[in-house]
Amino acid sequence: MSRVALIGDVVLDVAVVTRGPVAPTSDTPADIRLGRGGSSANIAAHLAARGHEVTFIGAVGDDAAGRLVRDELEAVGVHARLVEVAAPTGVVVALVDAEGQRAMRTRRGAASHLVAEHVTAALAGPVDHLHVSGYTLVDPATRAIGAAALRALAERGASTSVDVCSIAPWRAAGAEAFRAASAGAGLLLANQEEAELVGGGPLEEALASLAARYPEVVVTRGAAGAVARHGAEEAAVPARTARVVDTTGAGDAATAGYLDARLRGGSLAACLDAAVAAAASVVGVVGPGAQSRW
Repeated sequence: MSRVALIGDVVLDVAVVTRGPVAPTSDTPADIRLGRGGSSANIAAHLAARGHEVTFIGAVGDDAAGRLVRDELEAVGVHARLVEVAAPTGVVVALVDAEGQRAMRTRRGAASHLVAEHVTAALAGPVDHLHVSGYTLVDPATRAIGAAALRALAERGASTSVDVCSIAPWRAAGAEAFRAASAGAGLLLANQEEAELVGGGPLEEALASLAARYPEVVVTRGAAGAVARHGAEEAAVPARTARVVDTTGAGDAATAGYLDARLRGGSLAACLDAAVAAAASVVGVVGPGAQSRW
């Protein structure tokens, strides 16, 4: 069991999967899930379920949503180090149509008000691995906090990882901003579109570029499986067959599956296989798939 800390967003997650054509001025049947969400919070829940000692570090408002997400994190065994700030808890609404296409509507809210001193205090104890969310790094208000935590934990001898998380904000911020904020991280996780953006070219070119910056690079490719590079070692695995209801949280599950296997000393190929298996396990349900009471 490893001691894992994660810095990122925790939000009220509303997943809406429509059943049939949308009736613009009337009612449309849908499956709706309400509960805890946020990329790093989802990863934290998955890792806790796998037996790791997990601390999640983030910010919430003094509101019902903040209390809900705190309770849900603690209910699944995550140590919730959440600072209350003068902003509402973040909310993400995931709209999934009958064909499985997903669109996100996001209000980061309190997550943009993360406090540097709170993060430093939460990381004061022993940590074997630190994961920092791309959402923390893309926000100019929190970018320096995430970057400083990566540097500090690496200096203490912990392993570190980052993920890109969302391509649209990084297109706006620029790939160089991501590379600068995540400099020194030991592991980069991204989907293919994200990897090509921050790597500056098609997949093979992007992999080579990213491998020159990060010791280990993992790229998930949806139905095409996943690839990874660690130094001179390369691996690729096919995707798992799964019935897809909602892809929300599939990337988070893949990240958790990979980290869990890597922290247990798994080979590159075994870790990749664990990642695609974890992703396949959540796409058949509404919402992010990490444990939730809702």
